[in-house]
Amino acid sequence: MSIFTGSAVAIITPFNNDGSVNYEAFKNMVETQIAAGTDAILVAGTTGEASTIDDAEQIKLIKYCVDVVNKRVPVIAGAGSNDTAHAVELAKEAEAAGSDALLIVTPYYNKTTQKGLVKHYTTIAESINIPIILYSVAGRTGMNIAPATVKELSKVKNIVAIKEASGDLSQIAKIAEMCGEDFDIYSGNDDQTLPILSLGGKGVISVLANVMPKEVHDICDKFFNGDIAGSRKIFLDTLNLANTLFIETNPIPVKTAANLMGMNAGPLKAPLYDMEPANLEALKAELKKHSLI
Repeated sequence: MSIFTGSAVAIITPFNNDGSVNYEAFKNMVETQIAAGTDAILVAGTTGEASTIDDAEQIKLIKYCVDVVNKRVPVIAGAGSNDTAHAVELAKEAEAAGSDALLIVTPYYNKTTQKGLVKHYTTIAESINIPIILYSVAGRTGMNIAPATVKELSKVKNIVAIKEASGDLSQIAKIAEMCGEDFDIYSGNDDQTLPILSLGGKGVISVLANVMPKEVHDICDKFFNGDIAGSRKIFLDTLNLANTLFIETNPIPVKTAANLMGMNAGPLKAPLYDMEPANLEALKAELKKHSLI
């Protein structure tokens, strides 16, 4: 039940000045990604500022993405919540909108126990038929998914993968060891893509791919085709830019980069704000190094 192999872009959401979604700019971004070889599109994730998009607009955006992509690559929709009942409703609506799979983040702020995580995810999974990718990103949510919990959730038929953004390679190795080849691991951090591929990872859900889609695709493609040296070279060549895209809270730098590159990404939604001048100069320097601006 692998959803994709390779690079999925955690695509940004372009906004108009009034805060509405700029669908024309979004379509252009999707087409650019597909032309560059991106293997899947994640819409309405953290990088897409889903937390400041209301439910109706979120589902409209997912449906629009599905229509534009038109089955050329899988569309994965962000549909998580810290309220299980709300997450179930979002999951159902995202499935009805045509999503191929869902990315479901752990409950945040109120959090839960590991036992509660099993109940939360199982409840959501049982409400839909499409596959689910667990999303572990304790740096944002304060809630880690322990390897034993991943193992338990992997027994649910449509929980098929995890986006691992804990930053803990030992934990990721343990998940790989406990869950085996029938459960997919995707890197949630661009600076760990290659190490996670070496542990059996199926790819990356990438922020960097917004500005360097071909390179992120090629890191994975070369690795899977046995060109480890070629994969490593691209990974190391793009590592500084990948890290610079997190010099401030994601998606502030990547959306700024997209605007600098002429993608018409528009404004950030509050409480996200413009970059600090020194950080902006550092970002510009990295973009210029790669001839992106």
